[in-house]
Amino acid sequence: KQIPTSFSLSQNYPNPFNPSTTIKYGLPKDAKVTLEVYNILGQRGAVVVNDEQKAGYYEVVFQNANLASGAYFYQIRVNDQAQAKRMLLLK
Repeated sequence: KQIPTSFSLSQNYPNPFNPSTTIKYGLPKDAKVTLEVYNILGQRGAVVVNDEQKAGYYEVVFQNANLASGAYFYQIRVNDQAQAKRMLLLK
């Protein structure tokens, strides 16, 4: 199994999406991972991942019928690092 050399968060695809999108990320070492989706006001809309994970590459499918159309941010926190990217939900 390949292990990434650095922490990474990829752009979701498809983007814009409806009803689901895939988010990929890489962990260079075992870590506590939190992946959350926020609206543009900074309100949390969903928790996608909240778990201890082993080093490696991951792919999660995000699907939430309760969210309205619009721009969202997904943010991953791994130990003391964080990355965020923008995505667009079209209904």
